[in-house]
Amino acid sequence: MKNIAIFASGSGTNAENIIRYFAGSGRVRVSLLLSNSPKAYALTRAEQLGVPTVVFDREEFGSGKVANILEQNKVDYLVLAGFLWLVPAGLIAEYRGRIVNIHPALLPRHGGKGMYGMRVHEAVVAAGDRESGITIHHVNEVYDSGDIIAQYRVAVDPADTPDDVARKVHELEYRYFPAVIEQELAKL
Repeated sequence: MKNIAIFASGSGTNAENIIRYFAGSGRVRVSLLLSNSPKAYALTRAEQLGVPTVVFDREEFGSGKVANILEQNKVDYLVLAGFLWLVPAGLIAEYRGRIVNIHPALLPRHGGKGMYGMRVHEAVVAAGDRESGITIHHVNEVYDSGDIIAQYRVAVDPADTPDDVARKVHELEYRYFPAVIEQELAKL
């Protein structure tokens, strides 16, 4: 059994989708959801689905306390699903090649520090991009620059608003992110 920990900072729709995807799996279990925000609705979603949760602050993240929690829970794989902090180098070293993130655009465009959520979709529309999508990538020491695992695309129509782009991108996230995680776990 492979144990996944999901890191989330916000509402947790992707986290919930991943938890539901692996519910009842004999090979993969979401064993923890961790958040840097005690107000993140992702915590409520996870608790409602029977997944234990942990809230941590920046000091605990960098000090090794979070790494200890992951070790105690025998976590094999980390999934960032709307998690906004840079992962500490020690945690990246411990889980190198076993941390994935989803970004709501086609990297390398519209990535980096501060580029998340609606900010990304607004940038796509402002740039006049004719397509957007999702990028699922490994996490390294620099925001949104890890090796790309998969990208999925949607057309952006000239009349699309950032909300329209967000809706299209969310559909891709829900459809592909859990399946790509499962494929990556099969390689371990």
